[in-house]
Amino acid sequence: MSNSTKNKGTEADLATQLIAGAQKHFATIAALMFASGSFTLAQVVTQLQQLATLRTDVDNAKAALEAKLATETVQAPARRAFVQFVKTTFSKSPDVLADFGLKADKARTPLTVEQKAAAAAKSKATRSARGTKGSQQKLEITGGVTGVVVTPVTASKPAVAAAVENGTSAPANIQAPSATTVPTPHS
Repeated sequence: MSNSTKNKGTEADLATQLIAGAQKHFATIAALMFASGSFTLAQVVTQLQQLATLRTDVDNAKAALEAKLATETVQAPARRAFVQFVKTTFSKSPDVLADFGLKADKARTPLTVEQKAAAAAKSKATRSARGTKGSQQKLEITGGVTGVVVTPVTASKPAVAAAVENGTSAPANIQAPSATTVPTPHS
C-alpha cells in the first residue's frame, strides 16, 4: 500500500490500518523481524497505537490553538481601543498609566528647518516626475533630490529697513522688497 500524498493525518490513519492488518495477519507469529530487530506483535501494536494517539493529540491541540487565536483576533480591537482610551484619559499622568502597565506616547520630534526644506524639495520633485498619471502608475515613481543645501539668513535687519529707521534714504543699489511673497511649503 503506497500513498502518493502523505501528510500527518494520513500517517495516523495508516498506523491505525497497520494495527488492524497486523492483528489479523500476524496474530499467530511469535516474533516479527524488521529494522534490525525482533519485535512481538504486542510491541508493534503499542508503537503504532502511540503514533496514532500522538497524532490525534497534536491535531486536537492545533484545533484548540486555532480556535483560541481566532478568539484573540476578534477581541484584539477592543483591547487596542481600551488602551487608547486609557492613554487619552491619563495622558498627562504617567504614574497612573504605569498602574495600567502603559507608558505615555513619546511626543513627535518636530522637523528642523533643513528637514522641512528637503521634504518640500523632494515633494516638488516627485510631483514633477509623476506628472498626470493613474494612481497605480504614480506609486512606481519617486523624485530624486540630492544635495539640498539650505542657507540660513543671518542678517538681523535688511539694509532698507535699517535706513528707514535711521531716517536716511536707502542706498541707490538696494531695492525695497517687492510685494510678492514666496510660498512656504506645507508640512
